Amino acid sequence: MKAWLTNPELMERDADAEYAEVIEIDLANIKEPLLACPNDPDDIKPLSVVAGVEIDEVFIGSCMTNIGHYRAAGKVLENMGNLPTKLWVAPPTRMDQHQLTEEGIYSIFGRVGARTETPGCSLCMGNQARVADGATVVSTSTRNFPNRLGNGADVYLSSAELAAVVASIGRLPSHEEYLEKVAGIEPMSDEIYRYLNFDQIAEYSEINT
Repeated sequence: MKAWLTNPELMERDADAEYAEVIEIDLANIKEPLLACPNDPDDIKPLSVVAGVEIDEVFIGSCMTNIGHYRAAGKVLENMGNLPTKLWVAPPTRMDQHQLTEEGIYSIFGRVGARTETPGCSLCMGNQARVADGATVVSTSTRNFPNRLGNGADVYLSSAELAAVVASIGRLPSHEEYLEKVAGIEPMSDEIYRYLNFDQIAEYSEINT
């Protein structure tokens, strides 16, 4: 690991690698957000099909997220008062948490009443906390199998941006409402989705030198 850190290179496939199947998806054909519906990660529907469903709790976290998703959620929520839903926030690492605190994103989460969890799996594995029994939930986690996030919970999987919109209105929005709520993200996308390079964080470098 130490040798790799001195000269990090991404892994690449062998030139003669063979695949069981090649799946090509034309992203130009995706016109609106897609959600995995309760309780099967393969049950994918466009937002317009499920719009209007009332949501009790929202979870923004898991290893599927990166720091940009929390900045984007903060942008959606920055002018909100108390949220109509219970919002859980759990970034994947302590370094994400530290940087988000430094940038004031955690202040936004605190102001709107979000519950910030210890960085890690949290609700995704149901091993740090659980949603209420029978709750209807939007989550950014990797799976929505029955009882994974909470007993009898119905869980939709979505992007962090959509999850933040849901947290702000307490239901799955229409496509038009979604676009209105996330309009402020695109002009700042380069800064919002700027990746967190751990080796460029002073505190991290000091600990490891």
